[in-house]
Amino acid sequence: KNTKNLSESQQKEQEGELILGKLQPSDTVVLMDEHGKEYRSIEFAQWIQKKQNTVRRLIFVIGGPYGFSQPVYDRANEMISLSKMTFSHQMVRLVFTEQIYRACTIIKGEPYHHE
Repeated sequence: KNTKNLSESQQKEQEGELILGKLQPSDTVVLMDEHGKEYRSIEFAQWIQKKQNTVRRLIFVIGGPYGFSQPVYDRANEMISLSKMTFSHQMVRLVFTEQIYRACTIIKGEPYHHE
């Protein structure tokens, strides 16, 4: 909100401060970033299942229109990409929510995912 008068860099810095302010030191932070690792749905489900067994709090972060500030990149443990294509951060929320749902159904052996 109210970012029209801010430069791209200033917007990233402000967003970064807000993001970092919400994190706990023990959090495992995963950035949704176009340069991150891409997974097939079954691979992503396996990754989620492993994280469920090894981390206390898994935080996924979707950046603003200009990406993340360097301090956020520095804090991240991993980066995941949904696609090489660019999506609005609003659309990423929807697509990523469906992928988390899909991963959970794969883990539970439910018939949602077909391969």
